[in-house]
Amino acid sequence: MDIFLTGATGVIGRRVVPLLVAAGHRVGAMVHAPEQAGALTKAGARPMRADLFSLESLRRAIAGHETVINLATHMPIGLKMFLPGAWAENDRIRREGSANLVHAAIAEGVQRFIQESFAPVYPDRGEEWIDETTPIAPVRYNRTVADAEAATQRFGTGGGIGTVLRFGAFYGPDAWQTRDLVGYVRRGFAPMPGKPSAYVSSVSHDDAAAAVVAATAAQSGAYNVVDDEPVRHREYFDVLAARLGVAPPRLPPPWLAFLFGSAGEMLARSQRMSNRKLRDECGWAPRYRSVREGFAAVLAQTGRAVPVTSDAGSSLSHR
Repeated sequence: MDIFLTGATGVIGRRVVPLLVAAGHRVGAMVHAPEQAGALTKAGARPMRADLFSLESLRRAIAGHETVINLATHMPIGLKMFLPGAWAENDRIRREGSANLVHAAIAEGVQRFIQESFAPVYPDRGEEWIDETTPIAPVRYNRTVADAEAATQRFGTGGGIGTVLRFGAFYGPDAWQTRDLVGYVRRGFAPMPGKPSAYVSSVSHDDAAAAVVAATAAQSGAYNVVDDEPVRHREYFDVLAARLGVAPPRLPPPWLAFLFGSAGEMLARSQRMSNRKLRDECGWAPRYRSVREGFAAVLAQTGRAVPVTSDAGSSLSHR
């Protein structure tokens, strides 16, 4: 299959490229600058200059490809995510860039379009499981998630296969989220508002990349890309603390969510998400069932984990 990939140099994209090549696909990877080309060529992809905001350049790059995978984002890092205007570039990518890609893909006869999305846009469902039939409820800072998904839906209704991948909260050895999280927990603080009993659904970068490859065989529609077992906020941080060999951190009071605006509101939600649809339809399964196993593996890769004599966090489960 000939695949055109955006976001190829991001934390998910640079994992996806070698997986697609190993699966026998021919990959054209969009680049913005010449210095990005070397690593992609080495990984087996064909670097292609294009601009998400230029329909003409996208049509030239996409021509001849059967599938388009859009992983392009521009995420603010750390506490910057709470600043006014921090998400403006990401919003433009999701609103205008995704629409341009869909227009170009339709014009060039592309058969399949895969769009990254964000699973935590689901509403707070407390103890209930969330599947893809649950309507999304974006907050102000991430409302353009709905724009990107709507563009993909237009592709699907036009006769192609339009697939949306709703990724859970990322973690990995090269994730700024994980780096910051480790720093906070070492200092005894859990940087996530919400009730201790609220659920958080995560996914490792490696498992997310494997899901992108699996989605090349998916049907139209949305798919949750999350671990098998969501955990509650209290366990999420206690597992990490145990792996770091430090005391369980203090959880912030639930009311603190209101001080962080719409992003705080989203982080405080209880979201117990199911990945059954992607597992059943595409044969994907995460390497790590939950952060209990995932945090241990990630910290081992970074040399930050401490030996434990039992499964850290197992006694903390509220399932």
